[in-house]
Amino acid sequence: MPSVFVQGRPVASYPPLAPEAGRGSVRRITETGEGVLHRPCRDVTEFGPDLAALIDDMFLTMYVAEGAGLAANQVGVDLRLFVYDCPDDEGIRHVGHLVNPVLEPLDPVHRRLLDEGEGCLSVPGAVMDVPRPDRALLRGLDRDGEPLLIEGTGYFARCLAHETDHVNGHVYLDRLSRRDRKEALRQVADRRDEVFARRAARQRTLTA
Repeated sequence: MPSVFVQGRPVASYPPLAPEAGRGSVRRITETGEGVLHRPCRDVTEFGPDLAALIDDMFLTMYVAEGAGLAANQVGVDLRLFVYDCPDDEGIRHVGHLVNPVLEPLDPVHRRLLDEGEGCLSVPGAVMDVPRPDRALLRGLDRDGEPLLIEGTGYFARCLAHETDHVNGHVYLDRLSRRDRKEALRQVADRRDEVFARRAARQRTLTA
């Protein structure tokens, strides 16, 4: 079994960081409460150098923040797009981007809910248990407008569902009870400064 899949296809080898990051610039990550995170994003209709540059920036920004995925509205851009670099539960690495993603409905017989810890770069420092299906199937497009079908299991399925939530205008806090949401925001208040200091140090390392 290959150890890395890029855009859903197995590859023999791959660098520690996606090559897109080497062309990108770091962008500010939006935080929960900002409007762009809480409304559905617009479909991407133009494919070209501007979209490619945004994807490059998103990869570098994701790596600086030590994330497994990042949606366009998390860098303030109102478009249905996300990037990812995420392992599944078998340790297989999945790297890529998806434009205009649509999460396909799954037969309940072929999936189960996993209630496991989940964080978000736009909710810095908080980790809460969130129930998600152990499998995800997404359809969308690549940066050139070509069709893509991406399937994930385990933690990678969680990542795909989480990022699709983002482009639909939801953060994972929306899936929590009032009590758990309050706890998540308490964690943010306690850890936010530490998270941002770590991001700043990593940015210096990756952009030196």
